[in-house]
Amino acid sequence: MENIKVALVHDWLTGRRGGEKVLEVLAEIFPEAPIYTLLRFPGSQIEPIEKRDIRTSFVQRLPFLKKRYRSYLPLFPLAAEQFDLQEYDLVVSSSHCTAKGVIPRADALHVSYVHSPMRYAWNQYHSYFGPGKLSYLSRRAIPPLIHYLRLWDESSSARVDHFVANSRAVARRIEKYYRRTADVIHPPVDTEAFTPPDAEPDRSYDLIVSALVPYKRIDLAIAAYNRLGRPLRIVGEGPDYRALRKPARPNVQFLGPLGRDDLRRLYREARAFILPGEEDFGIAVLEAQACGTPVVAYGRGGALETVLEGKTGLFFDEPTPESLLAALDKFGGLEFNKSAIRSHALGFSRDIFKEAMTSYLRRRWREFKEAK
Repeated sequence: MENIKVALVHDWLTGRRGGEKVLEVLAEIFPEAPIYTLLRFPGSQIEPIEKRDIRTSFVQRLPFLKKRYRSYLPLFPLAAEQFDLQEYDLVVSSSHCTAKGVIPRADALHVSYVHSPMRYAWNQYHSYFGPGKLSYLSRRAIPPLIHYLRLWDESSSARVDHFVANSRAVARRIEKYYRRTADVIHPPVDTEAFTPPDAEPDRSYDLIVSALVPYKRIDLAIAAYNRLGRPLRIVGEGPDYRALRKPARPNVQFLGPLGRDDLRRLYREARAFILPGEEDFGIAVLEAQACGTPVVAYGRGGALETVLEGKTGLFFDEPTPESLLAALDKFGGLEFNKSAIRSHALGFSRDIFKEAMTSYLRRRWREFKEAK
């Protein structure tokens, strides 16, 4: 793939979650490629990304961006379409919103790595905008807006030559909503940074690492641990912080966003990692397992691909506090092999992802050139 011009496209750079970890490896594969993104918060990424040629859209210049960028969602399709990508032979997008809707050159190849079709427009619409979640005016404005986004999202999927999904669960959504097939390459887990402790810790608390947004179902976990009384620590930030903090009892602690070293310590010392909602994939689940920590997860979505029932964790079947509490009760009577848990996580390492993506992109480029 030498001597071709490549552009990377990512929705936005405001924090370091699963999508950004995928982008970091894509940037290693294409060290000279510029990164196009709707908006960025300088300092929010690791240094190698901060030093890259990052090109933002007009959204970057809108007022009150830091606090209100989600409010500009109706403008995101337009912003993505205004990127000038005509000089690039290969466009690789990393998308959970509008990045996959950019307009490449007619004779260019576009491969989109999809973390999920827009969750709030498709499978998680009611988690975000269901009864009791919207004001009077929002109840009238949001449904037609989301209808427009669905139409754009489906139609713009035709601009993608090949889809890569981060899980089989997401591949099924791509087939359902876009009527397109997707190959599956699981995202990277930094198994070199996240390692087991040298000595067995006290493991006095359980842990959640998550964005504080509706579909993550942190509210379900709080309700369960309010009853249980066991210490629960929650790492992350998001628009639901205040709503989640209000009902939480003292045994539930919110720690905010943390750096890698603090996060590794928490993974190592936790009794269990808790995944209360349906995940697209769930990199944090595997970061915990890389540290030897078992998982209690809602048994749908990406967790079915990242957790081995009875070996690296347990599932609960219903999205209710009662179902989670029953699983926690069962979990308390089991012992897990920490080495086996880590061994499972090693199958999702950064090196494996990098090799798989490089091989995949080379193959698709070769097929593309041969078809011309």
